[in-house]
Formats: sequence, structure tokens, C-alpha cells
Amino acid sequence: MKQFMDKDFLLSNGTAQKLYHEAAVGEPIFDYHCHLPPRDIAEDRRFSDLSNIWLGENHYGDHYKWRVMRANGIDEKLITGDADPYDKFLAWADTMPAIIGNPLYHWTHLELQRYFDITTPLNRESAPAIWKTANERIKNDPEFSVYGIFKKFKVYAVGTTDDPADTLEWHEKVRAAGKTETRVLPSFRPDRVLNIEKPDFAAYIAGLAKTAGKSINNLDELLAVLKDRVAFFDKLGCRASDHGLEYLPFETTKGAGNGPVQEGAWEKEVRDTFTAALAGKVPDAREAESWRTYILTRLAAEYHDKGWAMQIHIAAIRNVNSRAFKALGADTGYDAVHDHPVSAKLTKFLDYLESQGKLPKTILYSLNFYDFYSLATIMGGFQGSEIPGKMQLGSSWWFLDHKDGMEDQMKLLGNTGLLSRFVGMLTDSRSFLSYPRHEYFRRILCNILGTWAEDGEIPNDFKLLGGMARDISFGNAQRYFGK
Repeated sequence: MKQFMDKDFLLSNGTAQKLYHEAAVGEPIFDYHCHLPPRDIAEDRRFSDLSNIWLGENHYGDHYKWRVMRANGIDEKLITGDADPYDKFLAWADTMPAIIGNPLYHWTHLELQRYFDITTPLNRESAPAIWKTANERIKNDPEFSVYGIFKKFKVYAVGTTDDPADTLEWHEKVRAAGKTETRVLPSFRPDRVLNIEKPDFAAYIAGLAKTAGKSINNLDELLAVLKDRVAFFDKLGCRASDHGLEYLPFETTKGAGNGPVQEGAWEKEVRDTFTAALAGKVPDAREAESWRTYILTRLAAEYHDKGWAMQIHIAAIRNVNSRAFKALGADTGYDAVHDHPVSAKLTKFLDYLESQGKLPKTILYSLNFYDFYSLATIMGGFQGSEIPGKMQLGSSWWFLDHKDGMEDQMKLLGNTGLLSRFVGMLTDSRSFLSYPRHEYFRRILCNILGTWAEDGEIPNDFKLLGGMARDISFGNAQRYFGK
């Protein structure tokens, strides 16, 4: 019987073990999509204790953990409330034995092993000793500043998530200080520009104008500001946009149906919709989707011209519990998987950009695994010679970044496209303790390749498979994002 999470954890055969230990394990990390706070990076933050770095504070933290704690009947005061940090940690320790089968069980123990050299399973009985040992390391070890963590885990680059109205002052401070070799890259996330039906839309546009130092009173002025913001982000190293959408929109002029896009009529309608929204009128659903389509296609053209990758995340339904949303706000663990149809509008959107010669490198993610076949096969119709793997099926994300989800996504990609060109794992995390998730991914990848080799399905050629493991772990992302 194997030991619990030993050095060959998730590696079921000798070839998988060799691929991981001799090829994948030493590769740097390109965490091209995360939600780490740029201020914490710029200030090289140190954390006060294990609860602070693990569970978060002031409604900002690891909502993966918060969800399962609620499922285990833990009082909200011990999750996002003002309880003593040690009591919150004990509540998490109490929850741990109940989450066997959830990737958090593996991630938590990988974090204990890699950050603290603790191999004891976490539960109520082991919690006091683990708390003491971990906190001594946090207090005394220089690796427990942000830059120390980056160095320890060979983090080559991180892509934070930033609004166009952000001044990016913390990114500028990171660059000016030069205290870390890790590249800290902003990512352009213009969701609030697209969400014209939201009640704070006009106020947001006013704030965007203030940041840009320009007026935004009509569509032309908005497009000019967005172009300038893209250029500003690019100057500070941005290599990707990011869009969180329920589904990929494609709606043009009212009455256009499936006919060709009537550019002039569409632009006029969008102008009128924007002017009305600035005056406080809420557009109807069709007008809002037409707006999103128009702005997204114009932004995609800018990304193409800058050589950025366009990341599109779909199929999350947000804030399903209105009472909890009112009390705690967004991103606190109350989102779920959506089930919109995706194929018809996605193909129209990509084809429109392709017909304009403005389709950028694109990474398509879905929170709903049932979308993966559609995404993988549609993107195959839009690959190009600019770069191998121009169109990417994004890594299993959020509710899918468990062992089964990662295996299924990579095998499906192999069946429908080129697994060898995959840009690999990202954390999508707000926690600086999340880097062992890349290890988790790499072990699963190496086990897939090793099992195929030992079953005689592919050559047992270490040079070939080791190169593939290294590329998917790091090299493909480095080339894809051009940094």
C-alpha cells in the first residue's frame, strides 16, 4: 500500500514517475491568470499567521475553502466573520476530514508539505502542533514574504486581473523597485465596460474617464479611451485580456437575423444605446447583448494588433444566493455552473473576427464540462500559422480543476486537437499558497503520458515525452504569451 501523498503521489507507474521527477518538476511556473492583489506583491507582503494567509480576511480570501466550510455546517463568523484567527483555523481543521474526495484535501496537504515541511494530515488533533510549526515558519523564514514565495516556487511570471480604470500604480512600483525576478504582468479585464445594463454603468464610465484624463460622452470617445488603456497596459507588460461572461455574445442590428452584419446600422444602434445608458436608461436584453458584441469585437481587434491573448471564461452563474450576496458581496463562494448554449454564437463571433483579419490568440474556458467538445472542435476551425496552438482549450477551471476534470480536459484536447501545444495550468487564485496546484497538475499530466507509454499506446521515449511534459508545464506558455 502506498503512503499518503508521498513523493510518487498520483504517479501510478515508473514512466510517470520518471517524467515528473526528471522533466516536469524543475520547470518554472508561468501563472498567466490569477487574482493576486498587486498591492500585496508591490509591498512584498508578509502574513501574520496561517489563518491569514490560508483563509483570508475581510471577505477577501479563499472562497473554495469557504464553500466547503459552509457545507460542513461551520458558522459564518468562523469563515468570513471577526472570529479569532486560531478559531478560524480550527474550524478549517475540523472540516478537513470531511472533504476527502475534494481537491482541497490534496491542495491543503501539498501546501503543508511544500511550504512548511509538514506531512501530518490536518485534523482537530493535529491542528495545534501544525499551527505552531507553520506560524514559526511564517514569522521567521524570509521565504514567507511574497517575493520569497515567488523565488521558492520558481514563479517566472504572474498575470494579475486588472480593470481598465485601474491606474496600475502597484505594477509600476514593482517594476521600479526591481526586487523580484518574477514578471508581474497586468491583464486587461473590461467586464464593467461590457455590462451596460448594470445600475453603476454610468458611474463606472465616469471613473474610467477620470483615470484616463479624458472625457467620455459618446461612443467615439469611449473607443479612444479603451484604445489608450490597452496601450498603457501593454507598456506595463500586459500580454493577455480576460473576460468573464455567462456566454459568448453575438447580436448585431435588430432584425438582422442570420444575414450579414450591417456595420453602419449596428454602429448607430450601439451609439444610441450608449448615449441612453449614460443618461440612466437601462437597455433591454437584446440591446445589451448587441453592445457587448460590438465592444468585444472592437477590443479583440486591439488585442490582435498588440499580439495579446484573449482569454474568455464562460458558464459561471454569479451570486445565486441573494441574501448572502447582500451580506457578503461578490466572490465569497456563492457562484455556480451555468448551462447556456455556446456553439452558435461562439462560431459567429470567431468567424466575424477572422473575416476582419483580427482574430487574436484566444483561450476558451468553460466552467461547464459539457461545453468542452464544442469549444475544442470549434477552435480547431480557427487555428492559424501565426503560432502553434493559436486557439487554446483553457485549463480545467474553478469547479473543474480537480483530478478528474484535469484528466478529462487533457484527454479530450488530445482526442480533438494537440495536447502537445497546450499552455497548461494556472491558479486562478487569490492565495499566495496556491503554487502547489501547478505540481498537482504536472503530476496528473505525467501520469497520463506515462500510462499511455506503459500501455503501449505511445512510444516510451523519454526525450519525446519529457520534452512534451516540460512544454506543457512551462515552455508553451512562455512562447505563447511572448514573455
